[in-house]
Amino acid sequence: MKIGVFIERDGILNRARVERQYQVSPLTLEDFELNTEAKPLLERLKAAGLLLLATTNQPGLSRGYQSRRELDSMHQRLRSVFPLDDILVCPHDETDHCPCRKPKPGLLIEAAFKWHLDLDHSFVISDKWQDAEAARTAGCTSLLLQSPWLGTVHRDFVLPDLAAAVDKIVALKTSVRALEKKYDK
Repeated sequence: MKIGVFIERDGILNRARVERQYQVSPLTLEDFELNTEAKPLLERLKAAGLLLLATTNQPGLSRGYQSRRELDSMHQRLRSVFPLDDILVCPHDETDHCPCRKPKPGLLIEAAFKWHLDLDHSFVISDKWQDAEAARTAGCTSLLLQSPWLGTVHRDFVLPDLAAAVDKIVALKTSVRALEKKYDK
């Protein structure tokens, strides 16, 4: 089975505005500013043999204030810059109570089925508590970047930035591989 790294889109791969103490997703390609500093870090994860999967809640689709065409254009830009294997989107509003809207684990479970992932050895990188909760429920290791949106849910690691999260994932993956080799003998 494969190991995946689920990466929250808004706040990690692209910059999000803050309004009234909440992150706000960009709604147009014009407002979609990529975090290009993430590119070499994601390339390092890719070189380590990990699948890279962006995840995002985009309720603007179901609420009617974002077009699918605009969202697809944003995601095409993400794919052209970052070495992503997939982008998983929940288009639902909170009131829809769907299983794919984070903090529920549906997007992670869907990806595990599609990509044959071992969720127990996979990782979630985010700056929001909802992703940590989805990771906990799915059995993944959560790495949250320091932010005002960490909440009080369980998270495995809180790190200062994306570089530290990538270092931690590479170290953990190396440790697991060393243990597997030790016990395969």
